[in-house]
Amino acid sequence: MSEQTLDSILAYASVLDLNRSDVKVLNIKDAYSLHKVVYGLFGDIRSVEEKQNSTPSGIVYADKGGDFNNRRILMLSNRKPHQTPQFGTVQTKPVHKAFLTHESYAFEITLNPGKRDKKTGKVVPIRGREAIEQWFKERAPESWGFSVNPINLQTENLGVQTFEKGGKVVTHGSATLKGELTVVDRERFTKSFTQGIGRGRAFGFGLLQIQPL
Repeated sequence: MSEQTLDSILAYASVLDLNRSDVKVLNIKDAYSLHKVVYGLFGDIRSVEEKQNSTPSGIVYADKGGDFNNRRILMLSNRKPHQTPQFGTVQTKPVHKAFLTHESYAFEITLNPGKRDKKTGKVVPIRGREAIEQWFKERAPESWGFSVNPINLQTENLGVQTFEKGGKVVTHGSATLKGELTVVDRERFTKSFTQGIGRGRAFGFGLLQIQPL
C-alpha cells in the first residue's frame, strides 16, 4: 500500500462474526464479557495514566446480535484488529477520508442517553422515546457536528443494559436511533464518527453507522 493511500485512511471498519460455539467458549453473557472479547482483538496502546484520564481507546463497536447460531459485532478503530483471532472470524477494510465528505447520511446508532444534573453533578438517564429524541436533536449540532431530520427520526429497542464489574452492578439505559443527518461541522462530525458519541462507548454504545445519501 502506497504512502499516499495510507494517508487517505481515516479508520478501519471491521466485522467480527461468532458462531454459537465461539460465544459459548468465550463465555459472552453480558456487555462486559463482550467488551473484553472486542478489546482483546486489538493491541493495547494506552498507558495506565491515559486510561485513568479517559483517553479514547480508538475502538468503538456495536453488537448487532444475530440468531441462534451466529452473532455479529461491528467495529471501527484507529488501528487494525488481529486478523486471525482465536475464535470467530474478522474482516477488515479501510475507511478513507473521502467517505466523510458527503453532506447527508442515513444513520443508525445505539446510545446511552443521559445528561448531567447541574445541581448534583450526577448523570441522569433520559427515559421515554420523545425525551430521548428531543435530547438527541438538540445535542447533535453543537456536540456532534450534524443536524437531524426530525421527520423520519425513529427510536427503537428502548431498554437497559446491566452487568457486574469489579463487584459492582453497572446499569446503562439503551436506545437505538435511526434517520437522516446533515453535516454542519465537518471536523466535529469526523471526530464523532471516529471516536463515537455519548457515554458508555467501551460497552457497545456510540458507534455512528452511516451511509451516504
